[in-house]
Amino acid sequence: MSDDRRPVAVVAGASGFVGRALTAALAADGCDVRTIGRAGADVAWTDADGIRDLVDGSAIVVNLAGRSVNCRYTDENRDEILRSRVDTTRALRRALREAIARAEAPPPLWLNAGTATIYRYALDRPQTESRGELGSGFSVDVARTWEDEFFSGDLAGTRRVVLRMAIVLGDGPATRTLVRLARAGLGGAQHDGWWFPHRRYRGIGPHPSGDGPPPWHRSRGRQRFSWIHIDDVVGAVRFVRDHPGIAGPVNLAAPGASDNRELMATLRRVVRVPVGLPAWRFMLEPAMWALRTEPELVLKSRWVFPETLVSAGYVFEHPTLEPALRDVVSKLGRATT
Repeated sequence: MSDDRRPVAVVAGASGFVGRALTAALAADGCDVRTIGRAGADVAWTDADGIRDLVDGSAIVVNLAGRSVNCRYTDENRDEILRSRVDTTRALRRALREAIARAEAPPPLWLNAGTATIYRYALDRPQTESRGELGSGFSVDVARTWEDEFFSGDLAGTRRVVLRMAIVLGDGPATRTLVRLARAGLGGAQHDGWWFPHRRYRGIGPHPSGDGPPPWHRSRGRQRFSWIHIDDVVGAVRFVRDHPGIAGPVNLAAPGASDNRELMATLRRVVRVPVGLPAWRFMLEPAMWALRTEPELVLKSRWVFPETLVSAGYVFEHPTLEPALRDVVSKLGRATT
């Protein structure tokens, strides 16, 4: 606990745009925010004793650490995406378990980042915490292995919540990429289709699923797009913190999912570019190779509904897409002027 007896909030992975927003919010709530990470953090990931001492007596632990998935899924990057998530989560779980074993004061709440990509490709119905179906392949295996590590073992007295985040709209790489496409006149719908077989999306981890060529769907740009504004990520974290009955997986997504066509049309209106060229997979694959990222990020149909938050009474600040995008794009514009 800090000297002035403020509640301590421990944030791992605080350097990303979600981490920066959440760190600022917790500090505004009166917390003494401490960080775990690499350069510039209060405690390094290699310091197991330091991590244990930091979480001991804290009011909340939030783990957002993990290598960005905005990259090509080379063998090296695949391994690092999985390792960075599982190893950091394991380090925190061990620290909490040691604090409990030593009759210290483990935090009452541990929030761990997760991803809505854990669910299957869905065009038929939204995926909820109670009725969602897990998918297969690399991204799903990363998410599933990450959650398995998070929930493994007994941590008496510590409530555990995994935040299955949809695409976060804010000052992050996904939003900036979409805005750049729209402003460049490339803001048309993205169409899935056949492409040469590869194995970048094959399964990974202790129980890999999917080892064949990547699936494709004749979506015609109707793949669903679940999203959440950064303000509602912060709001949901505060809501979960203040509602002790919430535990387990929680979907972080706005209740009104869009689809790819609507998303790109809305972006064009927001940035005032009336024309947007559509892109088929045979166009996206070489373009994404040049950008060093993966077409899966725009072609997978992610349809997620925040059942737990809505049932518990959370009111979204940004429930609909166009006002959310207008807010984000206006702030991006101010940040670059």
